[in-house]
Amino acid sequence: MNQFLIPANSKKSMLIFGLFRPFDLGLFGAGVGLTLLLLPLLPIEQLLYAVIALIPALIAGFLVFPIPNYHNVRTVIMSVWRFYTERRIYYWKGWCFSNGEEKDGN
Repeated sequence: MNQFLIPANSKKSMLIFGLFRPFDLGLFGAGVGLTLLLLPLLPIEQLLYAVIALIPALIAGFLVFPIPNYHNVRTVIMSVWRFYTERRIYYWKGWCFSNGEEKDGN
């Protein structure tokens, strides 16, 4: 009885740290980098400026946060966007569909 069972997490080996794609790490790195640039430029003693300085890292971290049944939040947002913007009327083109053309019996 030679049965081969594919593990459920076989795709994780293709990801960095088992969680991130290269684009995800780039996006998060860009957000953290922008935050690190804003921290010395803005007067962070005031709460509003401190929040403004932290927003890029927080948004990037939120987008790459892994969630079940999807890769991350960014993937969910992209799926929802595609669902509402792409065509949602599907025409049957199965094996018995003839496009209204009659076939000759010859």
